[in-house]
Amino acid sequence: MASLVVRRQSLGNRPPRIIIPPRNSKDENDITYDETQSPSLDTDTPEPLAVTPPIPAGLSPDLQPNTPPIIDSKNDKVLQIGKYLLVALIDNLVYKAVDIHTNEEKVCKVFTQENYRSKIAAYCRLYENSSVVEITEIIQGDRFVYVFFNKHYGDLHSYVRSKKRLKADEAVRLFQQIAQAVAECHDCGVVIRDLKLRKFVFTDKERTRIQLEGLEDSHLLNDDDDDILKDKQGCPAYVSPEILECAQSGYSGKASDQWSSGVMLYTMLIGRYPFQESEPSKLFEKIKLGNFSIPNIASSKAKCLIQNLLRRDAADRLTAREVLRHPWLRVAQHSPPFNTRVPNSKECTNDHVVPDSYNLQLPHS
Repeated sequence: MASLVVRRQSLGNRPPRIIIPPRNSKDENDITYDETQSPSLDTDTPEPLAVTPPIPAGLSPDLQPNTPPIIDSKNDKVLQIGKYLLVALIDNLVYKAVDIHTNEEKVCKVFTQENYRSKIAAYCRLYENSSVVEITEIIQGDRFVYVFFNKHYGDLHSYVRSKKRLKADEAVRLFQQIAQAVAECHDCGVVIRDLKLRKFVFTDKERTRIQLEGLEDSHLLNDDDDDILKDKQGCPAYVSPEILECAQSGYSGKASDQWSSGVMLYTMLIGRYPFQESEPSKLFEKIKLGNFSIPNIASSKAKCLIQNLLRRDAADRLTAREVLRHPWLRVAQHSPPFNTRVPNSKECTNDHVVPDSYNLQLPHS
């Protein structure tokens, strides 16, 4: 199988380049180092700027104290990595990057030398799948590894929130892509775990095509027939009952992903989560009971699909491949007259719009 080849060469302060394979490579663990090759230096690659400001607060413990340099716009300081300028901090350890030669925008994620292989392992395993964002380049520094992705046009969570809810035909088109991405992950032995709307990003300005991103915390299976997990990881609004009840004894990671898919579909069509409470403990009790209602604004086939994903018994849920064969996805339903309001309490109890952020930590056992 093809390998990721790290070419180490004498570059002074310049980081060496990691050559990544084309999409037909599946081997995410076979990373070899070629110490003998000494390719010519990239004459058009500028030297990185030495920027080492103080460590900001609020970073995850495993990344302290070796945090990446932070951009200081007041002092006109930016970090240059190879041919890229990291011009804005998007999220924790995620930057907006610009190619200094083409002005093309990229997204750069920063990992430590110690953990970057595990963080990009799922992307490498899924290189043949166009439903997942593609790593376009990797640059290795002395302490950090900079992983570059193509620019996207916003995430699905923000899009649904701006629309309140989606028309049926648009929801069909987007959820079909979600189901395809989940199916490809499961086929390749990848359990997504923290599956939610925010993990899908638009790849076009028209917002018709989406891809799955944020696979750094996914779980890679050694045996496709054994997907039993024992950790508690996920966003509270999307977490499955078995994670709350059976984490110590083990649960099906793929079936848990399917529950999260049902939460996503419900939210896209209805404009709120199926289970919602301000207090996490009350929310988890609702999820464990598994009781929810679907307003009549959803078609009968859409209701059928949601109900077959949000089954309390994990063994009764549709698999990712079965979802793709469901009649609602095969034949798009006509949408009722579109109304951007969220259903009121008479149509469905415990109504809430999708909040800006809802990502509390699950309680540890």
